[in-house]
Amino acid sequence: MPDALPTRADALLAAATLGLVAVAVAAERPAAGGAALAVVVGAGLGGLVLCARRWPVPALLATAVAILLYYALDLPPVGVAAPAAAVLYRASERGRVVPAAVVAGSLLAVSVVARLAEGDDVGVVVGTQLGSEAALLLAVIALGDAVRNRRSLRAALIRQAVAADEERHREAARQVEAERLRIAREVHDTLGHTMSVITLQSAVAQEALADSDPAQAESALAAIRSVSGSAMAELRATLGTLRREPGPREPAPGFDRLPALVEGVRQGGLAVDLRVEGPVDRLPAVVGSTVYRVVQEALTNVLRHAGATRVTVTVRATAARLALEVVDDGRGGPPAGRADGRGQGLRGMAERVALLGGTVETDTVQNGTAASGGTGATAASGGTGFRVAVSLPLAGVAA
Repeated sequence: MPDALPTRADALLAAATLGLVAVAVAAERPAAGGAALAVVVGAGLGGLVLCARRWPVPALLATAVAILLYYALDLPPVGVAAPAAAVLYRASERGRVVPAAVVAGSLLAVSVVARLAEGDDVGVVVGTQLGSEAALLLAVIALGDAVRNRRSLRAALIRQAVAADEERHREAARQVEAERLRIAREVHDTLGHTMSVITLQSAVAQEALADSDPAQAESALAAIRSVSGSAMAELRATLGTLRREPGPREPAPGFDRLPALVEGVRQGGLAVDLRVEGPVDRLPAVVGSTVYRVVQEALTNVLRHAGATRVTVTVRATAARLALEVVDDGRGGPPAGRADGRGQGLRGMAERVALLGGTVETDTVQNGTAASGGTGATAASGGTGFRVAVSLPLAGVAA
């Protein structure tokens, strides 16, 4: 307990206590034996000051006994307040205010009774000596308690500052992690969809060239060029954010680009029906961007894994919520090798939606109903397929 060890201040207080007794002895000039005995008791009182930091209450009681013994031996008078002041201060500074007050009150009471018993004037004892000593004892106890309270307040402020600093670091780390995940989702969605469309269109172009159909091959290559250009623009914008480059940024794709996204997939030979119901012309930008990315990821999964021939994308908007549903007529179920059915794309999709307080449901549909319990979802062809359903709140979302 390093805090309980005596300090330089304790040594000074102990020396002052011993010095007080020495001054009293020098003023009275008692016999040699009495002087030596008074100094020994004074040294004991000083030693108790050194012990009061670790053992405040025992030091208080021992000091009271030592003062009573001092006067019982008829040694030079030094009062009761001055020799007890240092121990009383240290005890109250250590949080033992009540024991300090009890000991101080007891010493004063014994002193008054003893002086009156010796025949001292009542007015002098009660009016002068009692008042001055009581004021001194009260002052040292109050000072010790004030020092303790101030130290406690300072420690509390330091703890609050440390906690606030730690919270700032945690918040910064959370923001960095959130930004890292956002960039990872953007890159995954952009590259995943682009590479799927390029793969599909490359196959179309290859078949067209083999069948001597240059028009279809040219259309497929044009689609590859278009989707590659869009992907490069989005990647440049993402890299610009990472590098903190000045200048305008290309806005994130929103709901207005959804028809172009669907058309790009149609050109690869996958039939996509886009159905939009309700007021969507004033959707908040963050909602429109989320819808675009969810549809993009859903169509990418269809191209990669579903083996489907038709997909239905339905968007229903009301004043309070937006519902999005993507249903295909493919093989259904999670992608091969993903037992939990949640690959990087579906996980990123769920993270995007969760940021807006929305929900995502995925399930296999068979014969027009969801295999996970029947939600009324209708597959594009009425056969087996996979369904992604998203619900996003619109109330309270900044435009």
